[in-house]
Amino acid sequence: MSYGTADSLHSLRPVTLDDVRGAQKMLTGVARVTAMEGSRHLSQLVGAPVHFKCENLQRTGSFKLRGAYVRIAGLLPEERAAGVVAASAGNHAQGVALASSLLGVRSTVFMPKGAPLPKISATREYGAEVRLHGQVVDETLAAAQEHAERTGAVFIHPFDHPDVIAGQGTVGLEILEQCPEVRTIVLGIGGGGLAAGVAIAVKSLRPDVRIVGVQAAGAAAYPPSLAAGRPVSIENPATMADGMKVGRPGDVPFEIIGDLVDEVRTVTEDELSAALLLSLERAKLVVEPAGASPVAALLSEPDAFEGPVVAVLSGGNVDPVLLQRVLRHGMAAQGRYLAVRLRLTDRPGALATLLGVLSVVDANVLDVSHVRTDPRLGLTEAEVELHLETKGPEHCAEVGQALRNAGYTVID
Repeated sequence: MSYGTADSLHSLRPVTLDDVRGAQKMLTGVARVTAMEGSRHLSQLVGAPVHFKCENLQRTGSFKLRGAYVRIAGLLPEERAAGVVAASAGNHAQGVALASSLLGVRSTVFMPKGAPLPKISATREYGAEVRLHGQVVDETLAAAQEHAERTGAVFIHPFDHPDVIAGQGTVGLEILEQCPEVRTIVLGIGGGGLAAGVAIAVKSLRPDVRIVGVQAAGAAAYPPSLAAGRPVSIENPATMADGMKVGRPGDVPFEIIGDLVDEVRTVTEDELSAALLLSLERAKLVVEPAGASPVAALLSEPDAFEGPVVAVLSGGNVDPVLLQRVLRHGMAAQGRYLAVRLRLTDRPGALATLLGVLSVVDANVLDVSHVRTDPRLGLTEAEVELHLETKGPEHCAEVGQALRNAGYTVID
């Protein structure tokens, strides 16, 4: 995903603490002051208190409402009359739609044709006219920008504008109010609007607080950009975390993050899956993969963070189909889901005997696929693929050993 550079010279102006405080006043009664919840499991791993800043419980399901509302509220009367336009596959779309409705501004949101139906429906319900265009967000973005040029509607950038950054920075003010003893803040980075805003708010008041940004390894544009000293585009960013699939840092947030964010880490897809699963199981919080990225960073290297730690769960808008896949992936990453293929003699009762072996080692069978006609099989052979629910890596090893001890050929 590439959103281009800042939309005007005006958008390159610096963002100050006063801007963030002004945004906080503007958002009173609009954005929720989201809850701060403790995590006993992560606190034990880190060896210090860990708290979740639950922006997944924000209106529209993410922090994006904050910046969108501040940006649209700051438009001139003639700009409001022309309406606004945005391009997004999810969170930004919903933030712009609701903010526009609250301010009485007409909004058009372009979304990819393959966007999840729940996100399309939610954006429409918040009041936007939704237009489906293109298969990827880059095509959708081009259509939105063409619409802006043709109609005079104001393009609302998801992260590369001072007003948007100031709005997102209100998360940082709330963190300092809710957890004044905080020593480290961990948050995900896509284009950089949230990290930049929080860094301005927090470092202006508490320069001793360490701020750690997290990116998905397959869409990590910030590390090479920071090394080069300028925003660098990466080709074909790939991650399950749609909220972080940004191919180029924004000009405005890049400068702020380079100056104020102490470290940018990357996490793998397996780590994101495990973090989402932990958030659901231990904290009872539905979090999208991008929102779970700070949890993934804490799980991957808990000793690297001085506490108290606040992890910003930036969003909870996860498509149910993706959630199902990610949870299964997370279970596999934790050794709690095992897929195994093996060969057995094709005779009556053979499958029942196999299931009996699995029953003895207490492996729960989720799915069985039985193949008899593959040309690779001998005349009296059958191949079985089993999907099993297990209790962890040690249990997986026990299951495999039990199958081999029973004389089955396990195919890698």
